Amino acid sequence: MESDVLLSDGSTVHLRPITPGDAPAIVDFHGRMSERTRYLRYFSPYPRIPDRDLERFVNVDHADREAYVIVSGKRIMAVGRYERLGPDSPEAEVAFVVEDAHQGRGIGSVLLEHLAEAARKHGIERFVAEVLPQNAGMLRVFGDTGYPVQRRYEDGTVHLSFPIAPTEQSRAVQEDREQRTESRSIARLLNPRGVAVYGASASGQGIGAALLGHLRDGGYRGAIIPVHRSADRVGGLPAYPSAVDARVDVDLALIALPPASVADAVTDAAAAGAGGLVVISAGFAEVGAEGQAAQRALIESAHRAGLRVVGPVSMGVANTDPGVRLNATLAPRLPAAGRVGFFSQSGALGVALLTEADRRGLGLSTFVSAGNRADVSGNDLLQFWQDDPGTDVVLLYLETFGNPRKFARLARRMSRVKPVVAVASASRPPGLAGELPGPDERAVTALFARSGVIRVDTVAELFDVGLLLAHQPLPAGRRVAVVGNSSALSRLAVAAARANGLIVARGYPRDISPQAGAHDFADALAEAAVDDGVDALVVVFAPPLPGQLADEDADFAAALASVALAGEKPTVATFLLGQSPPRVPSYPSVEESVRALGRVTSYAEWLRRPPGVLPSFDIEDESDVLSAYGISVVPSISAGDVDAVLAAADRAGYPVAIKAAGRALRHRIDLGAVRLALAGPDEVRAAYAELVAAFGPEVLVQRMVPAGVACTIEVVEDSAFGPVVGFGLGGVASELLGDLAWRAAPLTDRAAEALVDEPRAAPLLHGYRGSEPVDRAALVDLLLRVGRLADDHPEISSLSLNPVLARPDGYSVLHAHIELGEARPRGDTGPRRLVTP
Repeated sequence: MESDVLLSDGSTVHLRPITPGDAPAIVDFHGRMSERTRYLRYFSPYPRIPDRDLERFVNVDHADREAYVIVSGKRIMAVGRYERLGPDSPEAEVAFVVEDAHQGRGIGSVLLEHLAEAARKHGIERFVAEVLPQNAGMLRVFGDTGYPVQRRYEDGTVHLSFPIAPTEQSRAVQEDREQRTESRSIARLLNPRGVAVYGASASGQGIGAALLGHLRDGGYRGAIIPVHRSADRVGGLPAYPSAVDARVDVDLALIALPPASVADAVTDAAAAGAGGLVVISAGFAEVGAEGQAAQRALIESAHRAGLRVVGPVSMGVANTDPGVRLNATLAPRLPAAGRVGFFSQSGALGVALLTEADRRGLGLSTFVSAGNRADVSGNDLLQFWQDDPGTDVVLLYLETFGNPRKFARLARRMSRVKPVVAVASASRPPGLAGELPGPDERAVTALFARSGVIRVDTVAELFDVGLLLAHQPLPAGRRVAVVGNSSALSRLAVAAARANGLIVARGYPRDISPQAGAHDFADALAEAAVDDGVDALVVVFAPPLPGQLADEDADFAAALASVALAGEKPTVATFLLGQSPPRVPSYPSVEESVRALGRVTSYAEWLRRPPGVLPSFDIEDESDVLSAYGISVVPSISAGDVDAVLAAADRAGYPVAIKAAGRALRHRIDLGAVRLALAGPDEVRAAYAELVAAFGPEVLVQRMVPAGVACTIEVVEDSAFGPVVGFGLGGVASELLGDLAWRAAPLTDRAAEALVDEPRAAPLLHGYRGSEPVDRAALVDLLLRVGRLADDHPEISSLSLNPVLARPDGYSVLHAHIELGEARPRGDTGPRRLVTP
């Protein structure tokens, strides 16, 4: 399988299976290797490849024998291969060799991941290898895989053997390498030593000239190279016909050219050593099929030249670090330097978003506008910001999801160290639409919730929450003190707090007199700030009448700042007098300030809870997939006439239930499609006659089980998110309201617990109006098993357990339905590869 992959330095290369046509390139590759490298690989000098060996090297069956090459352009940089040790053997010998100039760039580990994936598909379970003791680099590659490698020294050779099934440790190693490589690829874009600008006119007109001017006037610390075919100077700077001619280090290229000219700029930037492109140009996927093809060609050529791509239709990238001062955007002015990283998928909104951040006083560390998001995405930025010492908070403006499973994984990890705030489309991402029952908003919000992301609904709220996170500590709980000089505003704050899940602390709201001065105001705030029963402050302030107070007692902003910036409790304000103090989040309305505090408080609670864990199960070797995962279904016997029904009842054992056979009718007691607790043959005959008249002759017969609360569990294999598990209570009302909670599989223990508690009808499970609570732990265990099953079997397109009767002593699954389809690849599984969104 062909893939673009990232190396440890953040550059891209192409991995593909070897072909017979590679023979000349293999000979050339062999000739570039040093004598030492050839000796370490072949255990002999091996100065040239004999024709017979060459024929065997480039002709493989891609099953028992596989070989991959790593190429940059047309040049082979490395070869990796495995060969099965005999027909149907579960073992294969693996080996690879990397050109001297490219050793130490992580190529060996990438080859090993892809070879292991290919081998597993063909029934190979274990790799073996022979390595000379002096080949420390190769021994390190095998030792650092996360696989349990066994070593044996014999006859001057180290013999290695290890199973290639993924393990928790091997996945952790792979994800750590993925984070480092993706982070480095973005770091080179945002911290460039030099920037080449393509498309800036000598006349100073147009987008390219604007980009160049903003870069120059923003005080960028590195070299700026305008590339122009004929002009000697552009924008007051020396210009060159090629970036190579400038003879300086170039890491980033800005391209504002017509689509037909972009390819030449890519080639030139690669020749100058650039690591990435920001393509401002339009005319790609956003204009239709022809543009989509041009965009694919752009990404393919860039990746094969070792470049990452931001865009096309990007508004640019920025880094406010005083040592960089990169304004490679269409915005003439950047917000002040700060500690908030900002990713915007929208190119059109990019300038407006930067302007609004500047107006609000929200300082940014770095900014990326992805435009068409053909390569660099929000996932890449999450990888970069995770370890970026200059970023404490991340804001995301998302329109679609490229790889949502990966987003959920990265955001869950990121949110544990830095808060992530995201505004995303209120409708489902492509792939979810039409596939999940229930309101779109609930399903998507649930997928965010598992990740710890603070989900907001509007751009305004994105900045509301961002300001609070950037300048104030996290609250220790939900208790808020409302302090102000207006009882009307205080009442609004109390109502807003309750609506946002906050608790008004005992003794509050505390109103000071409208005639009180700044000193009285500061005293009231200070008392609230040291109150042990308070976790956060909500300040509401209306201006006094003109002339009411002496000047020395009218500096309310200073009074607010003296408390809000000195304590450890977050403070939000609705401050209707002049300019609020810097770093104290102030909002135009009480509702906006309290809503932002509520969002941040929920995130702080999520952060305090321990992360969920994926439980392990012993999977049995059963023909029935449900039984293999420990999920038992009460047997149903199908029958189509009265004699068969009576025989089935005898076999099941009285009392029995008889149900119409149609899947949609099996639980519809309200329609009369179910008859319960039939104690003998006469009752069975009478019930069957009624069912035949209403629903036809086909019925299902089951033994009766103890009564319980009817629940339903659903699984949908979504094309974007993979398997998604839903849980809700049974009944027509729940179906009508779409009262199901959803989480992406596999489920952690915490996710399964949340599924049980989240439906609006969930109180029925906890003992409602005197009923005994059901066994919640048993339901959680069932959901965990369903989530594991769904994740293990991508061929399952949908699964339904309905009804599940939950009781104080456990549960009974009465019916199960599974639909199979083609097993589709999932976006966040397998070896590392760049997946074009």
